[in-house]
Amino acid sequence: QVHLVESGGGLVQPGGSLRLSCAASGPSGIIFSTDVMAWYRQAPGKQRELVAQIRMGGITDYADSVKGRFTISGDNAKNTLYLQMNSLKAEDTAIYYCKIERYAINYWGQGTQVTVSS
Repeated sequence: QVHLVESGGGLVQPGGSLRLSCAASGPSGIIFSTDVMAWYRQAPGKQRELVAQIRMGGITDYADSVKGRFTISGDNAKNTLYLQMNSLKAEDTAIYYCKIERYAINYWGQGTQVTVSS
């Protein structure tokens, strides 16, 4: 069992930055090198979409809409996943969720709200 808790969301003006964190804990809260870790987001009235993921070897993938602006990273020593978000736009407004996929089982956090507005 992996328990995930996101933090770092909030209200930011267009062009601003935020860093989201996702801390893993629980009986199996240690991040494995084979885990696939990802950030998703869901805007009102829209389906949840993949924003970025990182997997073994540090291989990263990003949605086209965030390439060049967002950076996903992990700190295994702290069992924490990060999402650095720069040059934020109004369309980035959503609830952001972290997910760990371990041995074909998905574990989700509860989400953190990001609102980009002037």
